[in-house]
Order: sequence, then C-alpha cells, then structure tokens
Amino acid sequence: MLNKGIIYKTEEQIEGIRKSCQLTKNLLDMIEERISEGITTNEIDEWVHTETLSKGAIPAPLNYGQGYGRLGKPFPKSVCTSVNDVICHGIPNDKILHNGDIVNVDVTCNLDGFFGDSSRMFIIGEVPDETRKFVEVAKECLDLGIKQVKPKNKLGDIGNAIQKHAEKHGFSIVGGYGGHGVGVEFHEPPQILHYGNSGVGELLFENMTFTIEPMINMGKCEYKILEDGWTVETLDGSLSAQWEHTLLVTKNGVEILT
Repeated sequence: MLNKGIIYKTEEQIEGIRKSCQLTKNLLDMIEERISEGITTNEIDEWVHTETLSKGAIPAPLNYGQGYGRLGKPFPKSVCTSVNDVICHGIPNDKILHNGDIVNVDVTCNLDGFFGDSSRMFIIGEVPDETRKFVEVAKECLDLGIKQVKPKNKLGDIGNAIQKHAEKHGFSIVGGYGGHGVGVEFHEPPQILHYGNSGVGELLFENMTFTIEPMINMGKCEYKILEDGWTVETLDGSLSAQWEHTLLVTKNGVEILT
C-alpha cells in the first residue's frame, strides 16, 4: 500500500528489516568495544566493512549516491564518521582520534535487500562537562522524538518534541537534513523533520518504518558542505552531535529496531 510514496511494510518485510537492523546494532556494539584514542576513522571503516561482508551483508553507504551531492560522486566509504564540528556524512580518513574528540559513527546494512540504519556518538577520553552534557541532550532529543511515535500521531509531533528540548538547553537543530523512511530502500518517503509544530504533517500508521536522527549543534544551526561534496560542517565551528535509530510503528506504539 502506498500513500505519498510511503511504503507500509508486510510482516515478511518487517522480519527482514528487523534482521538487518540487528546486524547494524551489533556493528555499533563492536565499534563501542574497540574505539579509542589513537585509532583512525579509516580503521573504523575497515572494521565495519569487513564484519558486514562476513555476515553476508553489504555496507549500504559504499558507492551510494551517484549523481547525488554537490560533485555528483558516490560516497567512497562503508560508514560515515563525523568528528567534532562535522554534522554528518564525514568521510573516513587517516586522521587520528584524540583525547577530547566526539565522533558520530553512522552504520547502514543491506542484508538480503533490507536496510537497517543507526548511529551513535562516542566520546574519546575526557571531555569538558559541557561537552558531555551536550552529547547527552542530543540523545535525549532522539528519545523524546521516539516517544511521539505511535499510530495517529503526526510527524510534526516528533519534530516539535525534539526542537523544544534542544532549544531549552540553548542548542540548535540542523534544518537541512532529517530522518527518512527506510527498510526496502536505503532512503524512502517520508522525510522526518526534527523541528516544527505539533499536530501537522503525515499521520503515522502501523507498519511504517523510518529513522529519527536529529542533528544538534552546540552553536548556531548554519552549516557548510565541503569540497568533497559530502562532508557537512557547522559554519561557526561549534560541536555537533547526532544519534539515530530505525523505528517500526506498531499497533499500539513503537519498536526500536536498532
């Protein structure tokens, strides 16, 4: 069944998505055990690439997006690693992670044609209390958005809950990027905005699957896209944080698949 491009999943599709999401979760668990000061983001990419293939899956970001982005070049790596002031789509490289860095790792698996998408923040070593609090608030924004996911609520309810919490703490929402439908494609309708008014937007129905992935800046919301066509940085150089889950709208609420 389709409504404005939204794909309502069958039970068989949901089971496939659930398995892919579990693999994505396991990969992030692996990263959490290994990540530390002194490694490079290329090493993270290699871990995820190797482990994904060993499980019979494909890293969905690799070569994604031909014709997409400013340069029209596909994404060259298997994960996105966004460090400090990088908001999203950071490309793994040979730069070393240092004490005091914060990094978002965004993993998406394609397992038997089903997609699971999730990201986590990792704190490297010791950071100032204000930075740790910032990362915690970003996670709270995701959690509050998830609490709004249930049949007959609207997408605006999600965005409003996230925006109110971020701004209450003096942080800003990146408006140019959002969550998305996911499951049988990497990116499906609808777009999930992380700001807005309650009671507006698409109604939520059972068997919708989508991500919530608010991008929160410590400073202003403005951003720039680097020359590689993918990497998005805060314009003012402030820190950015993001957490993400893939979600299933159930009969009575929500299941966090990742």
